[in-house]
Amino acid sequence: MLLDKTLTYISLFSGAGVGCYGLLEEGFECIATNEILEKRLNIQRINHKCKLNESYISGDIKERETKENILKQIELYSKKFGNDRVDLIIATPPCQGMSVANHKKKNDEIKRNSLIIESVELIKQIKPRFFILENVSSFYKTGCIDKNDNLLEIGAMIEQNLSGDYMIYDEIINFKNFGANSSRTRTLVIGVCKEFKDFVSALEFFPDFKQEKTLKEVIGSLKPLTWGEYDSTDFYHSFRTYPKHMQEWIKDLKEGQSAFENTELNKKPHRVVGNKIVLNASKNGDKYKRQKYHSVAPCIHTRNDQMASQNTIHPKDDRVFSIRELMLLMNIPSRFKWLDLELQELNALNQQEKEKISKQNEMNIRQSIGEAVPTIIFKQIAIKIKNFMSQTHLEHKEIIKLIETHHLLEPKNLKQFILENKNKIARASLVSLAEMSNSKRIEKSAYFTNPFIINEIAKLLPSFKQESVTIIEPSVGCGNFLSALFKKYTSVKKVYLKCIDIDENSLEILEILYKNCIPNNFEVELICKDFLAYECDKVDLIVGNPPFGKTLEKFKDYSLGLTHLVGIFLEKSLKLANFIAMVMPKNLLNTKEYTETRAKLEKKGVGAILDFGELGFKGVLVETIAIVAQKSKEVLAHSLPLNLSIKQKPNYIFDKQLPYWVIYRNAFFDRVFHSMQFGIFEVFRDRQITNSVLVKNGIRVIKSRNIDENGKIISIENYDSYIQKEVLSPFKIALFLDRDDVYLTPNMTYKPRILKKKRAMWLMVLWLF
Repeated sequence: MLLDKTLTYISLFSGAGVGCYGLLEEGFECIATNEILEKRLNIQRINHKCKLNESYISGDIKERETKENILKQIELYSKKFGNDRVDLIIATPPCQGMSVANHKKKNDEIKRNSLIIESVELIKQIKPRFFILENVSSFYKTGCIDKNDNLLEIGAMIEQNLSGDYMIYDEIINFKNFGANSSRTRTLVIGVCKEFKDFVSALEFFPDFKQEKTLKEVIGSLKPLTWGEYDSTDFYHSFRTYPKHMQEWIKDLKEGQSAFENTELNKKPHRVVGNKIVLNASKNGDKYKRQKYHSVAPCIHTRNDQMASQNTIHPKDDRVFSIRELMLLMNIPSRFKWLDLELQELNALNQQEKEKISKQNEMNIRQSIGEAVPTIIFKQIAIKIKNFMSQTHLEHKEIIKLIETHHLLEPKNLKQFILENKNKIARASLVSLAEMSNSKRIEKSAYFTNPFIINEIAKLLPSFKQESVTIIEPSVGCGNFLSALFKKYTSVKKVYLKCIDIDENSLEILEILYKNCIPNNFEVELICKDFLAYECDKVDLIVGNPPFGKTLEKFKDYSLGLTHLVGIFLEKSLKLANFIAMVMPKNLLNTKEYTETRAKLEKKGVGAILDFGELGFKGVLVETIAIVAQKSKEVLAHSLPLNLSIKQKPNYIFDKQLPYWVIYRNAFFDRVFHSMQFGIFEVFRDRQITNSVLVKNGIRVIKSRNIDENGKIISIENYDSYIQKEVLSPFKIALFLDRDDVYLTPNMTYKPRILKKKRAMWLMVLWLF
C-alpha cells in the first residue's frame, strides 16, 4: 500500500492485461506486470496499465533476470513511493491438464505445469497481503514437478508451500454464475495473509453470485453483418471472412445445430480428395455449430477465429463472433484499447485500410481474449479487497479496552454501540466484540470461532446439487459462521438456515449485524431455544462450534458417559443431519468419555478431521479439532500446526486393536506398535497438587519443564517447586514416594519424554503422572 493508501499489485502471465484491467478500474497501482509475449505486453502499454515503463517486464518467469526485474520494481516502489508491501499478486500460469497418476505425460507438458511452481516461489518471496490464482477446472488435481523433482498435485504443492502464511480457499466455479457473460468453468484460488485471520476468511473475497445472462441479452443489440462488413460505428464489430465455399455448410443451420447434421453430404464439413468427398473429423459435436440466442454464451476459446473450433458461429449471421461481441462476452469494457488508435480514427478508415489493420492485429487480439479471465471477475475481488482494507479491524487488546470503556458487558450498551458503529467497524470485529462481551457464553465455555478456523471448515463442507437445502447452526451466537455459509451456498437455489441459540441477546445482535446482508437465496430463521431441547425433521447439514462446558444433567437418548455439552450436541447432530461439521475438543479422539460417540461417528462415516492444535481459540489453551461426518471411503487427517495432510482408510485409523483413534497412523507407528507389549503399566495422573499448596522448600515437585529433551531432571530458577510432607500425606500420589517401579512423563506435550524414578537417588522426589 502506498502512502496515499493506494493498493498495489503484481500480475504474472498477464497476457494483454484483460483480467487485471478490473484492478486498474478500481484504482490499484501496478508495480510490475510480466508477460512472455511482447505483442501482448504492448496492449497493456496502450492501456496505460502501469505508471512506469520499467514495470512492463517481458520475459520467461523461469529466468533469473525476469524475477530480478520484478523484485527491482518492488524495491523501487518501496523507496520512491513508500509502498509498505505488495497488496496483491495475480498469477494465471499456463497449465496442461495432467493427472499425477499419468506418469507417461510428455516431459514438456510436465515442465509447462511447473510454471505454477515459479508463481508460488515468488509469492513466498514477495509475501503479498493477498494472492489470486486462476486456471482450468482440473488445476488443483493436476501434476507438477516441485523444486525437489517430486511429482505431486498442484493443490498439494500450493498448500504445502503457502498455508503456513496464508488462509487459502479454492473452488471450481463457472464464471457465468458470478457476473461473466459467458460460460467458463475454472478453479479460483484466493490466499489471504494470516495477519488477517481474526478479521476475514479467504472465501469471503470470492465474487458474488449473479443470475446468468443469455447470449441475446449480451450481444443481441449489435448490428447484423454481411460478408466482410465493418460496422461503420465500430471497427471491432466486423464480419471475419473465410473460404467462401464453407458458407454453404452453415447458411441453413438452425440455432444449436452443427453443420455435421446437414443431410446433404456436400453441406457437411469436408475436403475433396481427387473426386471424392472426405468428411472432416467431428469429435465433440461443437464444431461448425450455430449458437443459441436464448442460452448462455459458450466458453470463449483461443481459436475463436475458426468455425472449426468450439462453439464459434453466430446465432443468426454466417460468421464467427466479432471482436466486439467477444469483448462483451468476456466483460471487457468498451474503453479497453487493442490498438494505439482511437475508435473514431479506426472507424474513419476505408475498407482496404481496415482490412490491413485487421490482418496485422486480429489474431493477437482474438487469442488474447480467448486466454483471458473475464474482467468482471478480478474486478469484483479487487472491490472486496479494497473495501476490506478501508475498514476498521479491531485487535484483541482494542476489543478489551472498548468493552471496559463503553461498559459493553451490559447488553443494552453493546447493542447501541453496534448500531452506531456497524458501518465503521468491520463485521467480524463487531461479532468478536459481541462474543467477548457475553458473560453467559464464557460461563458455558462457548468460545469465539475466528474466520481462519471457519475458512478451513468451509473447504470441507459438502456441495449440494439439489435446489433446496436446510442447514442448522445449533449454537449460532452472533453469527460467526454466517458469512462463510452465505458464500459457500451462494448458488443453491434456496437455503433454509436455522440459527439456534439459547441467548436472546446474541440473536438480537446477530439480527442487527446481518440486517440487509442476507442473500436472496437464503431464508434465515432465528430460534431462541436450547438446541438439545429443539425438535425438527432431518436436515441436510449441521455446522457450528458448540459450547465446551460441563453438564451435570443426564440425557437418556445419548451416551451415558458424556459429561460435556459438546459431546451431546454432536450426538444429537448425528441423528438429525446427513452432513455434520463441528468444532470439538481434541480429546474426542482418545478419551473414555467419547468411546460410544466415536463408535457412532464410525457408523455415520468420517470425511475429515482437522487438527487445530492450540490454534483454535485465542487465549484458551484447549486443543481443538473440526470433525466432518459424512459417508466417505477415506478420512482426511489434516494438522494445521504441522502443515501435514494425510488421506487414511477408516478401518486403519479406527482399528479396534487400538484403544482409540490414531489419525496420523503410518508405517513407522505400525513398526513400533507391533514390537511392543501393551497393558503392562497402569496410568496415574495427579490432579490434587495445585499452586496453592506449593512452597519454596520441602519435597521437590517435578513439573514438565524440569525434564529436558534427553529425559534428565534440570533445575529452573523461579520455576522449581516444593511441597511439605504433612501437606502431601493425604494425597494419593504420596503412595508412590518410596517406590522405584515408577516412570514419569509429562502430560499434554508435543515432545514426549520419560524417565525412571530411582529409590536411592530420588527418595525425596515427588513423581507426577
